Amino acid sequence: MPCTPPDDPTRRNVLLGVTGSVAAIKAKEIYEGLRTRYNVRIVATGSALKFLRTIDGFDPAIVFRDDDEWDEWKRVGDAVLHIDLRRWADVLVIAPLSANSLAKIANGLCDNLLTCIVRAWDYRNPLLIAPAMNTMMWENPVTKKHLDTCEELGCREVIGPIHKTLACGDVGVGAMAEPTEILACVERHISFM
Repeated sequence: MPCTPPDDPTRRNVLLGVTGSVAAIKAKEIYEGLRTRYNVRIVATGSALKFLRTIDGFDPAIVFRDDDEWDEWKRVGDAVLHIDLRRWADVLVIAPLSANSLAKIANGLCDNLLTCIVRAWDYRNPLLIAPAMNTMMWENPVTKKHLDTCEELGCREVIGPIHKTLACGDVGVGAMAEPTEILACVERHISFM
């Protein structure tokens, strides 16, 4: 991977995927919790960056964007970023996972760096997802089908959304689980490795 800081070989490697949901604003809190115990890399989709607006507080050397996918590649035999990140990671946690990215994953689409990683994922390693979306999107029957497909593919855990007043003003289930719950889920799965 290009210009990443050295990893602590005594720690597990966690890849944090962040997609286009307003809950992306909690990525920093999740990252801070992860980095105290693990080597961490972040993959942010283009839509996620609209919510993050800035990556202040993140080491830019560990944040990967869609545009980074083919920057280093010149010819056959050169590194392929989505494969390198997949090989590096012991765990992939996607928090938040938007309805759009959930649909892409469930249908096998891989049109950005994160969905390419998921498509190439080795399901012997944990893939954990924390959906976040509007209540009506969460309750849409298609969402259940997509979640079922993800579980059939080998997703180890769906960290379900919670009930609260959403950013749009609606009240209901759809907000991303609290960062503490997501961190506990990662720890639980790593403890079994």
